[in-house]
Amino acid sequence: MSTYPEAKTPSALFDDPEREARWRTRFTAPRVSLPDWARDAPQRSLYVSNFSGTWEIYAWDRDSDEHRQVTDRPQGTFHGTLSVDGGQIWWFDDTDGDEFGTWKVQPFEAGDPEPAVPGTHPGYPAGLELGSSVTGLGMSTDDGVTVWVVRDGGSPEVLYEHEQDGGLSAMSWDETMLVISHSEHGDSRHPALRVLRTDGSEVAEKWDGPGKSLDALEFAPVTGDPRLLVLHERRGKEELLIWDVVTDTETEIELDLPGEVSADWYPDGKALLIAHTQHARTTMHRYDLDSCELTELATPPGTVAGASVRPDHAVEYVWSSAATPSLVRTVSSTGDDRVLLTPPGERPPGTAPVTDVFVEVPHGPNDAVHALVARPEGAGDGPIPTVFSLHGGPHAADEDRFSAYRAAWLDAGFAVVEINYRGSTGYGSAWRDAIEGRPGTTELEDVALVHDWAIKSGLTTPALSVVAGASWGGYLTLLALGTQPERWAGGVAGVPVADYVSAFADEMEPLRAYDRALFGGSPEEIPEVYETASPITYIDQVRAPVLVLAGDNDPRCPIQQILNYLDRLGEREIPFEFYRYDAGHGSLVVAETLRQVATEIYFAQRAVGLA
Repeated sequence: MSTYPEAKTPSALFDDPEREARWRTRFTAPRVSLPDWARDAPQRSLYVSNFSGTWEIYAWDRDSDEHRQVTDRPQGTFHGTLSVDGGQIWWFDDTDGDEFGTWKVQPFEAGDPEPAVPGTHPGYPAGLELGSSVTGLGMSTDDGVTVWVVRDGGSPEVLYEHEQDGGLSAMSWDETMLVISHSEHGDSRHPALRVLRTDGSEVAEKWDGPGKSLDALEFAPVTGDPRLLVLHERRGKEELLIWDVVTDTETEIELDLPGEVSADWYPDGKALLIAHTQHARTTMHRYDLDSCELTELATPPGTVAGASVRPDHAVEYVWSSAATPSLVRTVSSTGDDRVLLTPPGERPPGTAPVTDVFVEVPHGPNDAVHALVARPEGAGDGPIPTVFSLHGGPHAADEDRFSAYRAAWLDAGFAVVEINYRGSTGYGSAWRDAIEGRPGTTELEDVALVHDWAIKSGLTTPALSVVAGASWGGYLTLLALGTQPERWAGGVAGVPVADYVSAFADEMEPLRAYDRALFGGSPEEIPEVYETASPITYIDQVRAPVLVLAGDNDPRCPIQQILNYLDRLGEREIPFEFYRYDAGHGSLVVAETLRQVATEIYFAQRAVGLA
């Protein structure tokens, strides 16, 4: 595989069999995603589960309560949906986790898969809309994006094609119109919308201008209804509007909610299910479009990971908190709440809750950096080993939700600090976009502020501090080790960007488009910006030991640029370890996840003197 120092994977993290079983059970205990269902056959559902030891797609007949594993691939399967009549299951078939492939289709009952849309080329998924007589399919490649339409079982016809990033977002209920999300203006992070008829003629176009994105959520679920539900950010945060695409008129939905929102339609098109996010927690509401009345649906404090409205107006949702593992629940139209779907086998044990910390910042656009802090059971008042866990994205956020990964660090005696640095979602558009033109170093200014708080509060010391993350979090980890060497005793970087110029050359085209928008151009156009943002620039300043984990087939953070970094690191006397695995940007195999987590924690324990 390589001549780099191999990472050390312990056979067990703990001598105590009970503790060892507990942390592993949180990963191996069966879990399920929010079930999808067929539009015209809601008794037929689809979900993803780890029950087999690998995340695969399962079919669920609600009438008979029969569950059947649909896919069985070595690296797992995560993307699937149902035809509108419930007769077919569509799932995405890539190669060894590289995210590049084609859609397959097979009968709901049983049967062999076959190509779903012959006549289209492979690519990265860029949207799929299924109707009873019309199918829309988007694929992205290095040449750009292509969207096809298939009408009445005919051959696929190209509906849209462009070198800039984009994709298919929605289809009207009567299957006459499709919505394209595009970045023909050159900024894939803030897309515009174009509505096309299935013959390719244009219906309407909407763009709010530079720096303001529009995201099409869904057409009203009523035949002949031209209303499209859209997310906009005209007032500095994500809000809702309803766009009549035929008359090209719109209605902004003004809600008295302080955070950001997303939404789904109720089946009659007369109300919206609102998901409201503020300070890393979710509340759900029903919004009546005629009366403008907003009614909260009772859910415990925590995070709703997904929700949808059934034909009988019951709301199904996945809920968890930091202390409580996730559950798939349903709340009826009369307010009765119950568990909907319980996986077989042992339920994962709970863990410690998180507390909020708001660290004042000297810069805008907000007045504080929000962090979530969890302490291991029985931790004393003195400084303790602490992992500063940096989320990926960067446009994502850590939330008050259950994490087997966080719990494993707590079991190992580490406090866990999760930081929603500038670039994170849920704190307004300006906070999310503050990293434009200066990615990496901007986020690490916020990480430094929280690290300073942790030291001043007595939580930890630099000698007990480990920085860790995956994807963008892995990138920030390597950058932190080189630009903030005095702060860290060790670093754990999973699937990181390590050499940004090399990564740009090898990564999937949608990410190149994203990077051009984030940085302000390509490496050829603005080399100094990429040099400032690249971890390999600061490799001579790295002082702490580092563990790097990488997948051979990763299209997002390709492995060659990681090897470039390790080659440079190997020229110095800084200890490092390398964990290389046969998959892509992460793994859907539970046993592989367990090996990686054990490797990370054991490395960190040695870095802070616990092992």
